[in-house]
Amino acid sequence: MKPSYLAAYLLLLFAALSTGCATVPQEDQGVTASNEAASSNDPYENVNRPIYDFTETIDRNIFAPVADTYIEHVPDPVRNSVGNFYDNLGYPNVILNSFLQGKMVQGVEDTLRFVFNTTIGLAGIFDVATHMGLEKHDEDFGQTLGVWGVDNTSYMYLPILGPSSNRDVLGLPVTIASNVLFIAGFVIGAPITIPLGILGAIDTRARHSENIRLRDQAALDPYLFTREAYLQQRQNLVFDGKQPIENYDDFLQDELLIPLYSKTSQDTEPCPGTPEQHNIQEESDNEKARFGSQNKKDCSLFAYESNKLDQNVPDKIDNAHQDSEGEQQSESIQPSTLDNN
Repeated sequence: MKPSYLAAYLLLLFAALSTGCATVPQEDQGVTASNEAASSNDPYENVNRPIYDFTETIDRNIFAPVADTYIEHVPDPVRNSVGNFYDNLGYPNVILNSFLQGKMVQGVEDTLRFVFNTTIGLAGIFDVATHMGLEKHDEDFGQTLGVWGVDNTSYMYLPILGPSSNRDVLGLPVTIASNVLFIAGFVIGAPITIPLGILGAIDTRARHSENIRLRDQAALDPYLFTREAYLQQRQNLVFDGKQPIENYDDFLQDELLIPLYSKTSQDTEPCPGTPEQHNIQEESDNEKARFGSQNKKDCSLFAYESNKLDQNVPDKIDNAHQDSEGEQQSESIQPSTLDNN
């Protein structure tokens, strides 16, 4: 590889991934998890934290001031067009992974989106595909591995690049190789791709400036906050926002089933033989009609206890009868004893 191509490769890597890792997705900013459960996914925390501190130092002293200047002096419509341009450059990665995940219809729509934005949208500067009803998606090879059954077992924080994992780090070469800017580096050379790479890095950092600012203001430990937000966002992306049903079993049992049972037991017909049942029998027919068959509850436990009580009743009666006879006999014996005396 020629030096110019190597420089283009490194700049593209830097532009595509550098600041996106240090960001926190806005929709996940309120999500937290227990440190004990999370630490099992971060076996390299003693190494990750120094790398995180180093990356944050670089960000505060280099990226953040440049990004703030970019936001201050470049109008919003222009920044939106620049962001659309770089999103379109990386969209072949989305198309590839849509097909690899078996989403054929989505893959066709993503292909049409890329074609329309590249042609009619002038290399993606204008997002005409969204106005045509072609939704924008977010897919990468890390998500594809997750769909194929590979788990995120080890959280990793890469220098400059930011949060990753044992699974997502395998997708970085695919993300880089499928980027149009990387391919263009072999055709038009570094004099064009390097400035584009630098602008891409600035634009990426500027788009996440507000999220990073909110993270720094709200999080007691920004490292833990970044880790939890990243892992949960990646999990959400793998399942397209639809978590497996088994993840909610405990929640349903604790939060839904018990309240429903309590409500049902208050509103439904009492078990036969209870005092409430006797009261119901004395009510009018219209009042009793409100108890339908669909409202009957399981009285098996009560019936079992009732049967036990019913079975004990004859024994208690017999015992009481025997006791009464014994008392009568004792009373009849006492006069005879006196007579003998």
